[in-house]
Amino acid sequence: MSLFAKDDAHLVTQGEPLLVETACAKLSARNVNVFYGEKHAIKNVTLDINCNEVTALIGPSGCGKSTFLRCLNRMNDTIDTCRVTGTITLDGENIYTPKVDAVYLRTRVGMVFQKPNPFPKSIFENVAYGPRIHGLTSSRSELESVVLTSLERAGLLEEVSDRLHASGISLSGGQQQRLCIARAIAVSPEVILMDEPCSALDPIATAKIEELIDELQHNFTIVIVTHSMQQAARVSQRTAFFHLGELVECGGTEQIFTNPVHRLTQGYITGRFG
Repeated sequence: MSLFAKDDAHLVTQGEPLLVETACAKLSARNVNVFYGEKHAIKNVTLDINCNEVTALIGPSGCGKSTFLRCLNRMNDTIDTCRVTGTITLDGENIYTPKVDAVYLRTRVGMVFQKPNPFPKSIFENVAYGPRIHGLTSSRSELESVVLTSLERAGLLEEVSDRLHASGISLSGGQQQRLCIARAIAVSPEVILMDEPCSALDPIATAKIEELIDELQHNFTIVIVTHSMQQAARVSQRTAFFHLGELVECGGTEQIFTNPVHRLTQGYITGRFG
C-alpha cells in the first residue's frame, strides 16, 4: 500500500530511490536528526523496526525516545520549531517527502499516548470517529461491525457491550486507554506507536494493557516507549537504548538485558544511572 493518498498517487516524483532495507523491516530510520530550534534532540539515529514485533525504546527521561517515536508518523510536524533530517521509510517509501499525505500516513501508523485521551463522545463514537472521517465504511452496519471488532480486539467489548452510548470519559483509566487503542486500530493501521501507555495506570490495568500488546503484535507492528525496564523485558522482542539523543545500542531484548555490549547500556539496566 502506498503512503500517498489514493488520489495523489500520480504525484510521486521520479528519481526518488527507495532505501534497501532488511527483509523484515516495516519502518527504517537512517541518520535521523531532530532539532527544536537550536537544540539538537536526536542525533544520527539509524534503526529498523521489524514487522509484527514489539520494539521497546528505553532510556533516561529526556533522552529522546518519545521525540524519535513521534518522528515515525510525523507528529513532530505539529511543532513549529521542530526540524527533522535524515530518512524514515515505511515499506520502503520515504515518509518525509513533500508529496506524502501526513493525515493518510497516520491511518497507517497509529498512536496511543501516555495519558488516555478519549474524545468527549460516546464509547461507540470514539471508535467510529476514524473510520467515519476517512470514509472507510459504506454503511451503518459496516461501521457498527468495525466498532465492535475493534473493541473486541482491544479487549474491551465484554466490559462495555451494554453501554456503548455512554461517555468514553466515564470509563476507568485502564478502560479509557484500551478505548484509545480500539480507536487507533479501527482505521486498520499497520503500525501502532505507544508512548508510555501504562505510566498513568495501576498495576492491574497495566497487566491488561501488556496482555493486549502481546495479542496485538500478531497483527500489528508495535513500537513502545516505556520508562519501565521490566515492562520492556516482558512485552518486547527488540529493545533500543537511547541516551542524550543518541541510539546507544539495539538488539534482541534478552540480549540487551542479559548481555549488553555497551557500558552505558549496562549502567542503565543495572540502575547505576537513569
